[in-house]
Amino acid sequence: MTDTLFTQPQPQDRYRQTTDPVLQLDKINVTFDKFRALTDLTLSIGVGELRCVIGPNGAGKTTLMDVITGKTRPTSGKVFYDQTVDLTTLSPVEIARAGIGRKFQKPTIFEALSVFENLEIALKTDKSVWACLRSTLNGEQRDRIDEVLELLRLRALAHRPAGLLSHGQKQFLEIGMLLVQEPHLLLLDEPAAGLTDAETDYIAELFRTLAGKHSLMVVEHDMGFVETIADHVTVLHQGQVLAEGTLRDVQNNEQVIDVYLGR
Repeated sequence: MTDTLFTQPQPQDRYRQTTDPVLQLDKINVTFDKFRALTDLTLSIGVGELRCVIGPNGAGKTTLMDVITGKTRPTSGKVFYDQTVDLTTLSPVEIARAGIGRKFQKPTIFEALSVFENLEIALKTDKSVWACLRSTLNGEQRDRIDEVLELLRLRALAHRPAGLLSHGQKQFLEIGMLLVQEPHLLLLDEPAAGLTDAETDYIAELFRTLAGKHSLMVVEHDMGFVETIADHVTVLHQGQVLAEGTLRDVQNNEQVIDVYLGR
């Protein structure tokens, strides 16, 4: 059966013409015990854009995602979502409910529950785990889960305990747990880590398809993967934006070559 989203018209061009930002960070500073993790970091991501964020270890990539999702409060600066919502005033739960979903580097799933049950719990984020499992899905919710199972090639595994999945399948499941919530902005931390070549190719195709319907920020070290998906690349170094532009732009940037890509 053909993956349903892959048969739809590609939405990217229409969304790339939209200049309104979905996310704006303005002069963000984060300090931990005199260590400056982020310094005057300013970043803007457009509606429907697929942005890749790269940089050496310690560049501030994880801290950046922590600030956006409310895990870390900036020392100073503002983070605006959908132009008017100041994320620095919201809790992590409120930020998630506003339409921002985050996938961590290590899959975060309920291993003792089935694949289907993991998606069911993700769909009902305002309830406890056991309340979710005791409640009944409506037709629209079940259709949404079925669509995501099909999209991520997990339909045949719907009733398998999630702990028995391969690493790549667990990565797919966690992405599915975000997609069933239909977030506007997806934050994805090294989604290609540990995947087979075939899985990497598929996840790249998936992200290109999701761009437009969703905005995506992908933190990734695999430059080959970045090359296949990126509209726009931001390079971080020592908590600051070192360079920004197309992948070719940053690959040819002398500062980026010196501190990250190597000669």
